[in-house]
Amino acid sequence: MAAFLGHIAHESGSLHNLEENLNYKDPHRLNRIFGAIKTDKEAEAYVNNPEALANKVYANRNGNGDTASGDGWRYRGRGLIQLTGKANYAAFAKDLDVDVVKDPELVATPRYAALSAAWFWKKHRLNQLADAKMYQAVSRAINKSLDSFPQREAKRKCALDALCRAVLADLRI
Repeated sequence: MAAFLGHIAHESGSLHNLEENLNYKDPHRLNRIFGAIKTDKEAEAYVNNPEALANKVYANRNGNGDTASGDGWRYRGRGLIQLTGKANYAAFAKDLDVDVVKDPELVATPRYAALSAAWFWKKHRLNQLADAKMYQAVSRAINKSLDSFPQREAKRKCALDALCRAVLADLRI
C-alpha cells in the first residue's frame, strides 16, 4: 500500500495534478528527458508548446499514430499514475467498460484517475514487486527512467510511516 501511495503521490504532484504537464521552458532539459528529441536545437521548437511536444514524443508508441494524428496529445499522461498512449487507454477502457478512447479526458477526473491508477498497478502486478521490496522494479514499470527513484522512494517511506502510525493509533484504542 505504501508503494502504491508513494508512486501516485509522485506521479500526480502529491495528488494535485491529474494530467501530465508538458509545458517545458528549457530546451536542454527537454532534450535530456525525451529520447525522441535529439538535440537542444531541435528541442527549441517544443519549448512552451505542450501539444506539439506530446505529438512528437509519443508518436508511433503505445498504439499512437504518427505525429500528425494528434494521438500523442490526445492520449498524453492522465490519472494518478499517468496513463499514457492509446493502447493503454484502450486496454483500460476494455477492462472497465468505459470509453476513455473516445473521451480520454475522463482519465483526468478524480474517479477515473484513481481507477486507472489501480488498474495499472494490478495489470502490471506491481503489488508482487512491492511485496518483494523490489522498489526500483516498481518504479521502472511506471517510468522506465530511474531518475526520479529517490523522490519516489522518499514518498513511499513517508506513506509507510503514516500507515504505521495509523495502525499503531488503532491498537491503542
